[in-house]
Amino acid sequence: MPPPEPPLSLRLDKWLWQARFCKTRSLAARLVADGKVRVNSQRVTKPATAIRIGDGIVLVLGGQIRAVRVAALGSRRGPATEARGLYLDLDAPAPLEHGAEPDK
Repeated sequence: MPPPEPPLSLRLDKWLWQARFCKTRSLAARLVADGKVRVNSQRVTKPATAIRIGDGIVLVLGGQIRAVRVAALGSRRGPATEARGLYLDLDAPAPLEHGAEPDK
């Protein structure tokens, strides 16, 4: 029997929990319901909002703004190393080219 195909979309609150942005799914749902999450530049307030690979997500966590792009839809809440594979951090500084010096 072939392995099951990955889903085409996933609930936003479930993805935030699987990607370890929130400790519990209910906290993720509250974050969305409070209007602290945007998907593709649109404010969302429904935790059941479907997200897909490639969607851009901006969220406010602990007074900081995080911008990420959905890289994968998880099937479980795994360890942190697995969770980091679910998104691309758009706030991360670009790596320096070999031999380049950082700005002062």
